[in-house]
Amino acid sequence: MSKVGNPHAQDAFEASALRHQLGASRRIIPIVPAGSAAPDGGRQRARLWAQIGFFVLFVLAPVFDLLRYDLVAGHAWFLGMEWRVGLAEYSAGQIGLGQLWLNIGLKIFLPILGAGALLIGVAWKWGRLYCGWLCPHFSVVETINQLMRRATAKPSIWEKRTLPTREPDGRTWRADPRWWFVTVPLAIGFAFVWAVVLLTYLLPPFEVYGNLIAGTPTRNQFIFIAAGTVVLSAEFLFARHLFCRFACAVGLFQSLAWMGNRDAMVVGFERKRGADCNSCYSACDHVCPMRLKPRNIKRMMFTCTQCAQCVSACETTQQDNPNGPLLSWVSGEAARQNEAGLRAGGKTRD
Repeated sequence: MSKVGNPHAQDAFEASALRHQLGASRRIIPIVPAGSAAPDGGRQRARLWAQIGFFVLFVLAPVFDLLRYDLVAGHAWFLGMEWRVGLAEYSAGQIGLGQLWLNIGLKIFLPILGAGALLIGVAWKWGRLYCGWLCPHFSVVETINQLMRRATAKPSIWEKRTLPTREPDGRTWRADPRWWFVTVPLAIGFAFVWAVVLLTYLLPPFEVYGNLIAGTPTRNQFIFIAAGTVVLSAEFLFARHLFCRFACAVGLFQSLAWMGNRDAMVVGFERKRGADCNSCYSACDHVCPMRLKPRNIKRMMFTCTQCAQCVSACETTQQDNPNGPLLSWVSGEAARQNEAGLRAGGKTRD
């Protein structure tokens, strides 16, 4: 019987053809939608990998004797080599006082001053890059900020107002108190790891880890780890970004160097296009882990860690704007002009 002569067969044939066409159209839909690349060019992903890598280095440096001071042996280790200044040799009369002071200068003060000069030199030109891209403490700060935001819609318990429950890319979420069951144990876990790792910078790492695995730490080891875990847990839960802003000497000296250079890299704001911010929800303010206002003048950004989360947020919210984002890293004359423009125009809106 022909399909044309049988209405039911004709309907079945057409339905089959329609299903085939729909199936074909489904198959050509890409798994990864076009334009799904990060609007910031992968900057935050690169920063995440840098933080992970440096945190791993922070944990493993004592294990491989890359950098630590051994209280038991009475000398330091650096890049796998014993680092002695000659105190034992001086006591035994094998070297004189002049040689001892020379060793102290070359093996203690010179490396410290060299590392400090490198840190300050980087900060002078680019700001607190170490803090935002490498510091193992700041990576914990950001992690707990995100978890606490999921639990309370605030990045810390001291935040006065809740943040918008949306991401710069438009995704929405809702706060759920059950996230506290993740936040608190993870903060304590980070504190425990930090306490143990800090101890391995002072005692032989294999002794410390061996005693922990066997459940037989010495009395002093137990006191150090327990006290460190309690103190760091309190700091991670209640004062983590306050420590970064007001108590960290490494961050303070970087900020002072950065503030002293008017040509240093800053987050620049195109104030003339400020009206474009009306289409945004101040995403740059809400993502800042240091709770700063990125569109403000430099002196109000004293503790900026150059994490560029504000820049990435602006690039995401303005990705359909033909004029591009309003925030970007600028330096040199552009940094001077940016600062002059902001000072002339007064404060930016919150």
